[in-house]
Amino acid sequence: MKVVVSNTKDLNGDVAARYGASLIADAISRNGKANVILATGASQFEMLSVLHTCTGVDWSKVTCFHLDEYVGCTPEHPASFQKYLKERFADKLKTPLAAFHYVDGSGDPQAECKRLNELIVNFPIDVAFIGIGENGHLAFNDPPCDMKTEEPYIIVTLDEACRKQQLGEGWFKTMDDVPTQAISMSMKHILKSTAIVCTVPDERKATAVKNTIEGEVSPTVPASYLKEHEQTLLFLDKNAASKLSA
Repeated sequence: MKVVVSNTKDLNGDVAARYGASLIADAISRNGKANVILATGASQFEMLSVLHTCTGVDWSKVTCFHLDEYVGCTPEHPASFQKYLKERFADKLKTPLAAFHYVDGSGDPQAECKRLNELIVNFPIDVAFIGIGENGHLAFNDPPCDMKTEEPYIIVTLDEACRKQQLGEGWFKTMDDVPTQAISMSMKHILKSTAIVCTVPDERKATAVKNTIEGEVSPTVPASYLKEHEQTLLFLDKNAASKLSA
């Protein structure tokens, strides 16, 4: 894992997006197509605002998946990640994607996991755009994370720290409104991605960043497993990096 620190979160998102776009273009050059994972949440605002503008990527050759969705959340809900990614990315592209396989949280979650798992095995991931949660999670793999499950998508229970983060970011009005379960891409499947672009701004993530970089690799800090991935770049703004020793 390599780390890049920028002075502002706008610059951080810009640098991460342009680097990620270059990886997508490289995959298309090698394979004639690219398979991409996208993340959501407030940490991805700046990155996604640039990614859809990047030239040099033939988006018609790109198939997208995303990391997670709340169980019981309809695509029309303000907190829906499907809604988020349509509005902030897919609908802004001048050239439509080859496909975007959204996670549907509104129906039977077990059936949706089965559908996605049968689908995604045909699309080895070239580039995964991810973030790190305040509790150190990747996707909705809260600590202690499951490092044994092989299935690409699983049903998880959200811990209190994770649910408080969703409330704090303004996606829900009260804690009672925050779902307790989600469909999440598993740790093992995220780490199977050829390249990982991890974008993490803001001081509220500084402790999780410090634990990720300076602590031991452990299920108690899911993001720490990024250190074992051969091609991960972690993009931080100076606030997210503020607690690092060096």
